[in-house]
Amino acid sequence: MPNVATDIRKGSVLILDGDLFVCTEFQHKTPGNLRGNVQAKLKSLRDGRSIQRKFSSTERVDFAFLDKRPCEYLYKESAGYVFMDTESYEQFHLAEDQVGEQMGYIVENAQVAVTFHEGNPVSVELPASVELKVTHTEPGVKGDTVSNVFKPATLETGLEVKVPNHISIGDVVRISTETGDFLGRKQ
Repeated sequence: MPNVATDIRKGSVLILDGDLFVCTEFQHKTPGNLRGNVQAKLKSLRDGRSIQRKFSSTERVDFAFLDKRPCEYLYKESAGYVFMDTESYEQFHLAEDQVGEQMGYIVENAQVAVTFHEGNPVSVELPASVELKVTHTEPGVKGDTVSNVFKPATLETGLEVKVPNHISIGDVVRISTETGDFLGRKQ
């Protein structure tokens, strides 16, 4: 049976115009006596751009089948970022536009999941949070004990986040990879 638009779910990966898109939101609508449709918000796995798309409920769609493999981030070079499959020890590159801002959460030798489509790497999947060391921040002001006072801090990857006033250089902090928010300090 062919795939139709009503089969789309959050997390589904579709092939549209030769590009891969992951569904981030979808809504099935049946307005009055009209035919139903599916409205989907899709994010390109190639360059990260988001689009809105409306499908008729009987429209055929092509789903992509992806393979996730455990990999290790090795280093950055001019062509992009070098990763290694931890099972086959094969090395491969992901371009800057494929990983975008995600690399601010990944330190060298970190273990991540890389998504492959037809043998080619297409994206990196981050954990919900990461622990990174603070390399630069201003000292906290003595006597400023209000708990919701935040200051900028630079982490070991170069990522800049807002941290509470009591955080200092050398502290290891837990950061959300979805929002970039401070979650806590490692004890």
